[in-house]
This record gives sequence, structure tokens and C-alpha cells, in this order.
Amino acid sequence: MLQQILADMFIEPELLAELNEEQKQVLFFKMREEQVRRWKEREARLEKEEATLPRKPKQATGRCVSWHMGADSDVWVWVMGEHSADKPYEQICDEIMAERAALQAQREAEELRVKKEAELVKRFSNVLLDPDLESLREEEARQAHAKQMAAEEQARREEEMKRREAEERRKAEEEVRRLEEERAQQIYMDLKEVQRCVQGQEKEDPEWQETLRKSKAADLRRRSMAKQTREDHRRRSVKALEQGRVAAVSKAFGGAKPALLPKPKERTMTSTFDTLKRKPGVRRSLSSSSRENIVRWFKEEQLPLRAGFLKDQSGIAPWFHGIIARQEAEDLLCQGAPGYFLVRVSERIMGYVLSYRCREGIKHFLIDATESCYMLLGDQIRFPTLTDLVEYHEGEPITMSGGEQLLKPCGQRKGQADYSDLFT
Repeated sequence: MLQQILADMFIEPELLAELNEEQKQVLFFKMREEQVRRWKEREARLEKEEATLPRKPKQATGRCVSWHMGADSDVWVWVMGEHSADKPYEQICDEIMAERAALQAQREAEELRVKKEAELVKRFSNVLLDPDLESLREEEARQAHAKQMAAEEQARREEEMKRREAEERRKAEEEVRRLEEERAQQIYMDLKEVQRCVQGQEKEDPEWQETLRKSKAADLRRRSMAKQTREDHRRRSVKALEQGRVAAVSKAFGGAKPALLPKPKERTMTSTFDTLKRKPGVRRSLSSSSRENIVRWFKEEQLPLRAGFLKDQSGIAPWFHGIIARQEAEDLLCQGAPGYFLVRVSERIMGYVLSYRCREGIKHFLIDATESCYMLLGDQIRFPTLTDLVEYHEGEPITMSGGEQLLKPCGQRKGQADYSDLFT
């Protein structure tokens, strides 16, 4: 089943809807691993092809990249925040706010400086056009003997005006700098106040507190579930070994040590670059998973393994059903209490589906039947027969989070059995 999905890298939406969340995640990771494997194969093939082609001599550009090496002769890497000389987050934020405040104050100071300059130019230009000075010039023109005196007076007054202008400019520059510093400090304090208000609102906001609480709780829950899953898997594996079921798998494969799990076979799927190309607008379909092909697969591969039979091979198991649709399976299970279950042959892919009635509704779990053994998709415990898998989960839950335990098998409807076409 899993190899068939990975070979086509596609699963029908109807089949995907039958998976629970855990099996969906497992399938996603498996398909992602297959994508990476195909990509590596393609890259290796391209490198091999490029190696056979004649290479053009590279022109020396004089450019090169060099790396600083650490004490361990490896590339020196500096992770921000791990060095003792790194600044804390609060200090970095304060420096950024101070820099922003200084830039804004500097822009405002430049505007004020331009305004002061315009005022000084206008003021001293009016002084040069003083009426007394004009009358003095006329008098000097009429009185030639007083020309020297007027020139000296003019030079003295111009010197005085330059001195006064320089003094005014100095005072204006000092005032601008003082205002710039005060403005920068004011802007910095405003930014700090805004930061404190935002942080205070976040801390007092019940929605933010609830989101933070849920995030922390989710992290703790994920760690706890991961730890519990590892412990449960180890416990279930040990229990299965003690019961001899997993040992029977390795024995069926001819292993010398019965406690070892069978190694998966290498996939021989061809994945060239051309096969990965998909034409837009073409609807994907699994032509090899028609009902006729599934029936042929069951008769040729599963029937010799006595799939669906009782442990003593005396008849068909009461929980076994043929190729029935998902809705039909749910209709059968709705007639029973929680714990009601059946195993049916999938109508969309070569494998089985374990349908289970719980308090919340109906759950479906895919059963992979490749490599002449049976296992729930995403699980690591393999069983030599389908009956061993069912009997094992009659005592052990399917998932620890849901606690699904197989309690009562769901039999056939009155009349003809739905698996008749599989055994005829």
C-alpha cells in the first residue's frame, strides 16, 4: 500500500479522508522522504552526466571567498546571543530607539537651522539698507574732503555688522543644538513609554495571556506525547515479543534470530526526471487500483497467506469484510456500541482498512499489507497475519491518545456475504 502511494506520489482525496491525523502525518513524512530521495538521485545523475562532458576552462576573476577558522580548524560561526560580549535584547532595543530619536531630532534641527538662517539673512540685509547710511553716502559724495572719513566709518560699521552676525549665528547654532538634544531625549522617552504601554497591554490583555498559556501548554503536551509514545512503543514491542507474535514474523522470513524484525526490501522504483513532470490540467488516477485489480491482488497474494481467516483456518473471521465502501462500513458500525470494528479490503488501493466505532463517531486506519506482513500505517510493529494484528489490538489500544480497543467484531448483513467475490 505505502509503496504504491510512494510510487505514484499521489493519494486519492477519498482515501486520504479515511486516515486519522496520525496516519496523515506519517504519510506526509514518507512522501516527503521519497521526494528528497528522488531529488538526490536526480542530482547525482546530473553530476555524473556533467562529469562526462568536457569542461570549459574557468577564467580567473580574482574573486575568492575565504572563511575565518576557529580553534578547532573548522569554520568560525558566531551565533548572536551566545557570546559573552553580545548585547542583551533590552540594550539593543534601547540603542535602536535612541538612534531613531537622534535621527528624527536631527531632521527637525536642520529645518530649524534653515529657518534661523533665513531670519538672519533677512535681518542683516535690512541693516545694510539703513536710510541713515544712504544719506551718509550722499553727504560723502558732496563733500570730497570727508571721503576718507566716510570710508573708515563704512568699514567700521561693516565690521561691526559681521561681528554681530557671527555672534547671532553662534547663538542660533547653540540654541538649535540644545533643542536637538532636548528633542532627541523627548522622542526617546516617548518611544520607551509606547514600548512600556504595549508590553503592559499585552500582559494585561486576556487574549494574549490565553494565547501564551495555550502555546506553553501545547509545547508541554507535545513533549509529553512524544515521551509517552516512545515509552508506549517500547512497551508494546516488548509485549508483542513476549507473546511471540513479532517473533513469528521473523521466523516466517527465515531469520536466525526470532527477536529481530524483518528488514524492509529495497524499493526498485524508477524515478527519472521525465516521470516527475506532470502536465497541467491532467486528472490523476490510480488505474492499477480498480476493483478487478484489487480482487486479482487478493487472490494471488493475500489468499495464499490466508488473510481474513480465523487463527485455526477453520473459516472466515467474523470481522472480515470484502471490498465495501466507506459509507457502507460506517452504516454497519453505527448499529453497534463503541468498540465495534471490522476490517475491510480497500476499494481504492491494495490494502486493508480497519474501521472502528468510538464515542465520537467512526475512525478508519489503513493497514499496510506489503512484504508479506501486516502493520498499521505509521506503526512499527509487524504481524505475520491479519488475524494476529486484530488479536493484538483486542488487548492493546490502536493509539494511546484515542485509546481505541477492538471489543466486538461487526459481522455480515443477512444474506450474501460481501467477500464472496474474493474467495470464488
